[in-house]
Amino acid sequence: MAKKTSVPKFTGKDLEYYKALMQARDAVMGRMRNHAEDALDCSNADKRGATTHMADVSFDNSRHEMELRMLTEEGDVLTLIEDAVKRLAAGEYGRCQDCGEMISEGRLAVRPYAVFCVKCKERHEKEMHR
Repeated sequence: MAKKTSVPKFTGKDLEYYKALMQARDAVMGRMRNHAEDALDCSNADKRGATTHMADVSFDNSRHEMELRMLTEEGDVLTLIEDAVKRLAAGEYGRCQDCGEMISEGRLAVRPYAVFCVKCKERHEKEMHR
């Protein structure tokens, strides 16, 4: 007999957070499909054939690289969403992973998979740009 995986039962505010996370996940997965299709699209190169100019090939290569990079970034966001669902199920959702304070409702509304409060996120960004 196959083992059933349990889906957490969320209620109240947690259910709202879960729905927001699922909407974000669906949006990310849609963008990932588009990036994957664009990255693998060789139709322009196939149409040009042997008379392809080097600049066209370079442009196509750059576009493919950009799509692959964006696909990777979207994959990172998908991981953040999956981690947020785990934190929600564990009762740890919405807490800054740096200072431990609660992340504001406004930030969670915009970025339901946020791991840092605004103050800690700003500090991290300043440190990255040093």
